[in-house]
Amino acid sequence: MRRRPILAGATAVLAATFGLPGASGAAASDRPVPVRVFLTTVDRAQLLQENASLQFQPGSSTDPTIVVDPDTSYQRMDGFGASLTDSSAAVLYRLAPGARDAAMRQLFDPRTGIGVGFLRQPVGSSDFTAAAEHYTYDDVPAGQTDYALRHFSVAHDQARVLPLLRQAKRLNPQLTVMATPWSPPAWMKTSGSLVGGRLVDDPKIYDAYARYLLKFVQAYAAAGVPVDYLSLQNEPQNRAPSGYPGTDLPVRQEEQVILRLGPLLARYSPGTRILAYDHNWQTHPNDVATTPPGEDPQTDYPYEILAGPAARWVAGTAYHCYYGDPSAQTALHDAYPDKGIWFTECSGSHGPTDPPAKFFRDTLVWHARTLTIGTTRNWAKSVVNWNLALDGTNGPHLGGCDTCTGLVTVNADGTVTTDAEYYTIGHLSKFVRPGAVRIASTSFGTVGWNGQITDVAFRNPDGSTALVVHNENDDPRSFAVSVNGQMFAYTLPGGALATFTWPRDPRGEHLRAVDLAGATATADPAGETPSAAVDGDASTRWSSGAGQAPGQFLQVDLGGVRAFRRVAIDSGGNLGDYARGWQLSVGDDGTAWRAVASGAGVGQLTTVDLPPTRARYLKIESTATAGNWWSIADVRLYR
Repeated sequence: MRRRPILAGATAVLAATFGLPGASGAAASDRPVPVRVFLTTVDRAQLLQENASLQFQPGSSTDPTIVVDPDTSYQRMDGFGASLTDSSAAVLYRLAPGARDAAMRQLFDPRTGIGVGFLRQPVGSSDFTAAAEHYTYDDVPAGQTDYALRHFSVAHDQARVLPLLRQAKRLNPQLTVMATPWSPPAWMKTSGSLVGGRLVDDPKIYDAYARYLLKFVQAYAAAGVPVDYLSLQNEPQNRAPSGYPGTDLPVRQEEQVILRLGPLLARYSPGTRILAYDHNWQTHPNDVATTPPGEDPQTDYPYEILAGPAARWVAGTAYHCYYGDPSAQTALHDAYPDKGIWFTECSGSHGPTDPPAKFFRDTLVWHARTLTIGTTRNWAKSVVNWNLALDGTNGPHLGGCDTCTGLVTVNADGTVTTDAEYYTIGHLSKFVRPGAVRIASTSFGTVGWNGQITDVAFRNPDGSTALVVHNENDDPRSFAVSVNGQMFAYTLPGGALATFTWPRDPRGEHLRAVDLAGATATADPAGETPSAAVDGDASTRWSSGAGQAPGQFLQVDLGGVRAFRRVAIDSGGNLGDYARGWQLSVGDDGTAWRAVASGAGVGQLTTVDLPPTRARYLKIESTATAGNWWSIADVRLYR
């Protein structure tokens, strides 16, 4: 999927010179910009530990270079966190008051803790409840109804959940709260049960359920916990929940409720916005298999909602991690760019015999590449795990998952242990403030694992930057970070996760990226996927498929005449695959060429400065021999 072009802030060169300061030699600020480094390693030797600081300096690196472009921005962030489920509240209340306050500070305080800033709260019971029976806020005896909602009450939450939510908001006043029901009251459903079934297909039921959700929002606001977002059903295609509340809510029924709830919220709680869907990136095969005979499995559920009449009341779509991959978020964004995307649930888990060290490592690396970085690089405005806290037996739970883990574990002896999710969320929540905007950065790794460095960058409201980097490989990997022609270098241990922060961008030459939407590429030899060199994604590449030899080339059709004065040729994360010798030519028709620069490559990123140039075609030729294949992950232009 095409991303917007990324600015190559690497230090410029004139013609054949690579990696040296520009002709003025004065790009750097008078005072080097400091960079703070916070590291978590898979062996728990360092856990969000601050390391020695670094500084931006003039220069370049022969290693892969993450080029951060502050001028290219994407989604605005709401926050990062988990769910303060009934189970989480119960285990936190097992702690003595002082220990509970310390755990809450560790979770929510932005200074002394990780600053959890987003909570997704169950509306009633979920599988993670400490109660003896599942519940909603309007339960009546079997066979009875309550269309007037006279029995509605959130009294169940007043003992533990609401006090903790109020404390969380005191610790982090910027906390965002989302609410999600696992089931409507049983009297509204075809099954007469909280487990399974659908809403009764009756306008009176749709009206009642919309008013039920409104009453919940109003009750929480009156209790000091305003609800910012509301989805209508957790996992609406999970028709066979394992002993816990769940509801099959097809698109037509979700639309009917939204069409009633939207106007109610607009009138009585205008700060609460609706999120649609709230399920996996891709419809799970089990959900397809349980589709009632003669019905459409609705594998494009979020698209149907956003294309229908309910879309006017919907802020966007919520996703879970249990099937598919985050690229589904970008596909939906491309189809409906005016609607937001939130990532709202993923639980760490482990096998029944996995030792703690193994499931800490496995959870850390999977969540780091897939959630911390994968979801945010694919337009997510939030990253939310499942339980905030569980006990040492992965509970209490009533049905559902018995191997799920929380951000923290409350042990039987009253101690609190931080789990892998505490760090995969903390590397975001502690440094990326609500209202931050994701900005462009080259990234070489993939959510499917390719052993490379992967990253995501954010600009905070105060102008500071946070760059989160994960090493997918088991071995250490060295890389550089470049902004405005200034850089720092770092070696990240295998599997580790790091956040780098700096208060302002280093001063340097400021160029704008040229939009390469519509560009195409051909190559000789064709090798591997020439189009990957112009897709704006540094984790994909064209490779020659053979050792380097003079005359090999990649040719780019920009789709029209473009003005530019810098070309970046990025060989990505495959060390040694840069051209040992190269020539850059431009042309207007793809046949006649003007050579404009040539030189010897010395590293993964070759940046070429030119006089102001206008052309439709580029040709990059190899002029030397080497045993390495020649790879180009990205060609980028600047003006």
